[in-house]
Amino acid sequence: MEKGRVVKSKAGKDKEQFYIVADINDDRVYVCDGKLRKLKNPKPKNPKHLAVTSTVVEMPENDRQLRTLLKNFGSTTKED
Repeated sequence: MEKGRVVKSKAGKDKEQFYIVADINDDRVYVCDGKLRKLKNPKPKNPKHLAVTSTVVEMPENDRQLRTLLKNFGSTTKED
């Protein structure tokens, strides 16, 4: 897994949501979606709880670009 990889959450409150890998640190992967989890505050996830896609993108410069990239993969947040 590397920075810019599109992943899908397999577990937790955010199950079925798409993210982009922002950073990797030892036993955690930090993901963001541009809406609930901004580039400046990525969410730490256990790599076992992520399904890896074959898509790798260049890291966006801002949250708006990030949301636009993830629209191709479906909703980036759960509807309440």
